[in-house]
Amino acid sequence: MKASITLTVNGNTHTVDVDPSMPLLYVLRNHLELNGPKYGCGLAQCGSCMVLLDGKAVPSCLLRIDDVKNLKVTTLEGLLRQDGGLHPVQEAFVQQQAAQCGFCLNGMVISAVALLSENKSPDENAIRTNLQRVLCRCGAQSRVIKAVKQASHTLTSKAKQGQE
Repeated sequence: MKASITLTVNGNTHTVDVDPSMPLLYVLRNHLELNGPKYGCGLAQCGSCMVLLDGKAVPSCLLRIDDVKNLKVTTLEGLLRQDGGLHPVQEAFVQQQAAQCGFCLNGMVISAVALLSENKSPDENAIRTNLQRVLCRCGAQSRVIKAVKQASHTLTSKAKQGQE
């Protein structure tokens, strides 16, 4: 049975008529045409469907849409700055060439943004621990760690300058 559900995604309010048990990932991809979150395992184990829910990185493939309607959802697309520029984490991933096949990229970036919002200067162990929920089969982990360190440095520098 369908229901009209209103949710906030990337700062915009959307109303969708869907089964309340439909996974958030399906609503994002099929109804809102946001393709940053990927369908990977469908078991909330690979991290490719990761989104930010009120700033916390969580897999979206098993989350019922009815359970997230009062939370702020941010996808990879929602990380862009208002001027259309990339988020510092996205910029660092590009500069460090941390993307390979793209399967894990969404989950890595979303997890890194969540980590850096809680810990501005994570050490390598903290980065590894926080990103281990996302599977990377290409072996790009060392570049991902470099990208997160670069983003941390950029965000810390901007904070000191009062830019963010």
